Formats: sequence, structure tokens, C-alpha cells
Amino acid sequence: MVATEPTATELQPKHLELLMQRYQAGESEAAAVLVHQVSPRILQFFLALVRNRSVAEDLLQDFWLRIHKARHTYRLGEPLWAWLFAIARRTQIDSYRRRSRVSQHEIQGEHLPEAVSQPKEPEGLSSGIWDVLKTLPPNQQEAVLLLKVNGLSLEETARAAGITVGAVKQRAHRAFEALRIALGRRNL
Repeated sequence: MVATEPTATELQPKHLELLMQRYQAGESEAAAVLVHQVSPRILQFFLALVRNRSVAEDLLQDFWLRIHKARHTYRLGEPLWAWLFAIARRTQIDSYRRRSRVSQHEIQGEHLPEAVSQPKEPEGLSSGIWDVLKTLPPNQQEAVLLLKVNGLSLEETARAAGITVGAVKQRAHRAFEALRIALGRRNL
């Protein structure tokens, strides 16, 4: 069976919420479909944050383990994408902290590894915007990725990031202002 990208209908919140309800009830087929339909979007989110495909794929595996363990905590009727991105965000943060602790105890070798290739830019972003987005602070990058690339609402983004709607607005405003300034300079 050839894996295909999920259709727009398959990514609709009501469709995914129904799959999640079936997954919570223990249907393994619903879990497999949910993984197939959600994974590309979550992987893209991880790639944009860590810029390393191998690390992003590891994060995706960890994400699905966490989802499996926490699936009973999802409340039907609540925004599923916000719940998923909140878990994805915590997965990335915990991984970063774990890698930081490990790297503090490692001894640097004489030879540095080869540079890791940059991931492809997220869909919907031009290369100019992607280049500028990479220069923003991580919290502003996250706001733009969740709001504009992944299409979450302000409330869903706030829930996923664990901050207030006002903080999301502030981060997004600062990010958009920086993007406007940087892209304005490039067009001169």
C-alpha cells in the first residue's frame, strides 16, 4: 500500500475528532489512520523547529508514544489540533532539555560532524520568508508556524504554546513586524 498525503477532508477537525474518539475506544484501525493523517503536519512542525530530519523523526516517534499514553486526556469537543500541538511542543522542549543535559557532560571530539542539511521549507512559505523566519527568536517562529503555517486560531495557538492569547498576539505582532522590515529591505 502506497502512503499518500491526507486530503483536506481528512484533516478537518470533525473528521480527526471522530478518529480520536474511536482511538480512545481502542480501535487500532482508527489509530493507524490518525497517525497517517496527522504525522506529516506534526513532522513539518518539528522540522521547522529543529532543522534536522533525523531529530524531527525521533521527535515524531516520541510524540506518538506520548499521544498513546495521554489519549484518554483528550476531551471530545475540545480543539484536537491545539491538543496535538501542545503535546508536540512539550515533546520538543523536553527533548531539547534532555539533549542539553547530555551535551553538557560530553567531551568535544577533535573532528566536528559534517553539517546537517537544512530541511525543506514548510509548505506555503516562500524561500525569502523562510530565510527571514529562521532568524527570529524561537518563540516568534513558533507563533508564526502555528498561526500561519498550521492555521491554528489564536486560542488554539495559546493552548498549544501554554501561554495567553495576549502573549500569542504579542509574539505574532513582533514576528510580523520583523518579517515586514526584513522583507522590505530585500525588495529595495
